[in-house]
Amino acid sequence: MTWLAIGDKPARINREPAAINRPVPSPTGTLRILIVEDEFLIALELENRLLDAGFEVVGIAATAEEALSLAASELPDLAITDIRLAGRKDGVDTAIELFTTLRLRSIFSSAHANDTETRNRAAPAYPIGWLQKPYPANVLVRMIRSYLMDG
Repeated sequence: MTWLAIGDKPARINREPAAINRPVPSPTGTLRILIVEDEFLIALELENRLLDAGFEVVGIAATAEEALSLAASELPDLAITDIRLAGRKDGVDTAIELFTTLRLRSIFSSAHANDTETRNRAAPAYPIGWLQKPYPANVLVRMIRSYLMDG
C-alpha cells in the first residue's frame, strides 16, 4: 500500500506489489529508520521526532553516497528521503538504488511531492508514501505506523 499525506491524515493511493515484504522491527521491537536529508536542522528535528515516537534512527545522510553506505552497513527498515539532496544524485535516484540493491523502501518528503513527473520517475522505488513539506511530525509517525499495521 502506498500512502499520501493529505491534510493531517495519511490516505491510501495505490497497492504495493505483492513481492515486497513489510519490514520486521529489530529484536528490540524498534523500527530502524535512515534519514536522507541535506538540510541539517530539518534532519535533526526529524531525528528527534522519530526518537520521541519510539523509532530508532540509524543515521542521517546528506548525499546519495552517504545514504547508500549507511544503508548497507546499518540495514534500516525504511528511509525518509528528501527529493533534493546535496551532490550529483537526487533523492529519487537514491531511493531507486536503495530499493534495487537493498529492497529498502522510502517515504519521500519534499516541497515537490505533488509533481507528477517526479512521482513517475520515483515509481521504480515503490515509495511507501509522500509528504508535502512542511508537514507535522505526527503525520509522518501515523504514516509509518499505518504502513506497518496495514498488512
